[in-house]
Amino acid sequence: MRAVVFAYQEIGYVCLEELVDFGADVACLFTHLDDPGEEVWYRRPVAIAEKHNIPVYTPESLKDQKWTTLISGAQPDIIFSFYYRKMIPPAILDIPRIGAFNLHGSLLPKFRGRCPVNWVLIAGEKETGLTLHYMLEKPDAGDMVARKKVDIDFEDNVYTVYMKMAEAARELMKEALPQLEEGTFTRTPQTGASSYFGGRRPEDGIVMWDKDALSIYNLTRAVTHPYPGAFTYLDGKKFYIWKAFPEDVPSGELPGKIISLSPFVVNTGKGVLRLISVQLEGEEEMDGEKFARLHNIEGKIFGGIA
Repeated sequence: MRAVVFAYQEIGYVCLEELVDFGADVACLFTHLDDPGEEVWYRRPVAIAEKHNIPVYTPESLKDQKWTTLISGAQPDIIFSFYYRKMIPPAILDIPRIGAFNLHGSLLPKFRGRCPVNWVLIAGEKETGLTLHYMLEKPDAGDMVARKKVDIDFEDNVYTVYMKMAEAARELMKEALPQLEEGTFTRTPQTGASSYFGGRRPEDGIVMWDKDALSIYNLTRAVTHPYPGAFTYLDGKKFYIWKAFPEDVPSGELPGKIISLSPFVVNTGKGVLRLISVQLEGEEEMDGEKFARLHNIEGKIFGGIA
C-alpha cells in the first residue's frame, strides 16, 4: 500500500510510525515548519521521515498546481491526514485509489472543527475519542471508517487527554490499516446530533467569575500547559491559573473575591475554586498557597482588565 501522508504533532508522529511499521510505502510527508511562537512539546513526524528517508515538504499552501502534480505522480493508493493544519484541495483528495482519510480528534459528528480536545474539556464531557473518516471538501463530514473512544477522568487536563488520544490513535491505526489495505473496511455515514467549534485564541482563556466553579475548572484544565492558560487580572496584571479544583461550597461573597489564603480559595457564581498552581504576570509559576502567603491579597477581587 503506497501512501502520501499529511501530519503534524504527537498524533501525527504516532500514526506515521504505525504506518511505517505496518510496511506501507510512504511516498512523501507533508508537514509544518515549527511556529517560533508555539511551544513544541510533542514529537514531530518529520523525525520519522528523516529516519526512513521519506521526502518531506512544508508548503505554506497546497493550492499551487505543482503539489497536485507531485502527489498524482507518486500514484498513492491512499492519503492520510493526521493533525495536519491546512485544508487539502479536492483535486488532491480525488487522487488516491482507496481514498483520502483524516483522523479527527473527537467522536464525530460531535465536536467537528478546530481544537476538539480543548472544547470537550470546556464542555465537561466524560469521553471523547478519534474518528478516521473520508475527507471531503467540507471539513469533518465524510463517512467514518474507524473510531476509538477515550475516557476522560475528572482530574484529566488537556495534556493528559491528548496523550491518551495519542495511544488510542496508535491502536486505531493497528486495527484499521489491514482493513484499508485489504478493502474490508466499512463506510458509516455520520448521523445524529452534530456540533461544530472554531479555533481558540489565547484571549479566549479569560475567566468569567460569575460562572459556576465547575465551568471555570473545566476551562482551566482545557487550556493549561502546554496551552496559553486560563487567566484573570489582579491589580492590573494578568494572573494565570494553571491548576485548580472546584468545591461546591456556598460563600455568599462576590464572584471573584478571594475568601481564603490557606487554602487559596476564590468565590464564583456558584461554589468556590481552590487555586493550586498560579502565576502572576512577570513572576514564576508557583504553588497557590505559597503565592497567597507572599502577596497581601486577602479580600481582593479578581477580574476587570489590565
